[in-house]
Amino acid sequence: MNTTEFDEIRPYHDEELPRIFEELIADPAFQKAACTVIPNVPFEILAQKIRACKTKLDFQKTFCYDILWKLSERHTNGLTLDHTALPDKKKAYVYITNHRDIILDSGFLSILLVDQGMDTVEIAIGDNLLIYPWIKKFVRVNKSFIVQRALTMRQMLESSARMSRYIHYTILEKNQSVWIAQREGRAKDSNDRTQDSVLKMLAMGGEGDLIDRLMEINIAPMAISYEYDPCDFLKAQEFQLKRDIEGYKKTTQDDLRNMETGLFGYKGKVHFQAAPCINDVLEKMDRSLPKTELFAHISSLIDRRIHASYRLYPGNYIAHDLRTGTDEFTGYYTPEEKAHFENYIEQQLGKIDIPNKDIPFLREKMLLMYANPLTNYLAAK
Repeated sequence: MNTTEFDEIRPYHDEELPRIFEELIADPAFQKAACTVIPNVPFEILAQKIRACKTKLDFQKTFCYDILWKLSERHTNGLTLDHTALPDKKKAYVYITNHRDIILDSGFLSILLVDQGMDTVEIAIGDNLLIYPWIKKFVRVNKSFIVQRALTMRQMLESSARMSRYIHYTILEKNQSVWIAQREGRAKDSNDRTQDSVLKMLAMGGEGDLIDRLMEINIAPMAISYEYDPCDFLKAQEFQLKRDIEGYKKTTQDDLRNMETGLFGYKGKVHFQAAPCINDVLEKMDRSLPKTELFAHISSLIDRRIHASYRLYPGNYIAHDLRTGTDEFTGYYTPEEKAHFENYIEQQLGKIDIPNKDIPFLREKMLLMYANPLTNYLAAK
């Protein structure tokens, strides 16, 4: 197999790392970022440690692992993974998850896997987030492959087909698990749905019919449940701006603010729940159905497994009751928890600074974000 077609998008090979490390070490923007994330350590010492890494996994274990656990200690109230639905720890999976945080969904998953004796994942990352040259290099050192976004229709097809071939190659030849979000961008209202386009892309590579191709990559749905979403107020704000300003688009500055808020905002408890691999159901599907129907069936199968695997927190039940004006779920939270959650929502609303701030609209959007996981969980069960 000719793997040079992946050179533009794949993570670096381990033998390429020495050259890339030197380029990163010489980049003032990278130096500044490194010293911000790891303060109190002279950059020369960091550079020495970077040069000592022989593989991408070395690099992840030397730097990213500790940084991510520290982030979790400071900004969460506990980080957990239940992987029991996938007992074979040597097998490579395509983990398809709902998407809450631009950086931490895949970052937290990797450190949790390492702690359970498994390898880290390769990560699909949109090139719209690779704002500076050093970020593009850094993510490729960190086992990311690049999803190209701003392309013409024809380029898009070619790019998707190449990425699909890359994912199949990564699972089958490298025996390396992959993380991919179930949709492009995060679900602003936490109503998590798998986009058919993601499945269509995954089915472009591989051998056999559509079902064979998807079975080949061992798709394992996974639910990520954050007790609090630090970006909730930014998402609510975006809803109002989109409502009020025709053709509103986020800027690069907005993306940076979202990344920063997601990293350093308080998240409460964070749980990753693996669901069983979908191959058992794929095998029994009627292969004679039209492709569009098959994709719709498979998307809803992944959605049900993600929704049924959510970990629900008091805030999800409280938000549901506040939206419906009922006390249907009071058995799941205390009056203190309710007061605390309502206070949290008011504090987050207070962070929104836009013209003609529509508080009832913004509050409704925020409650919807916390109620939707419960709504979907109940429907899936």
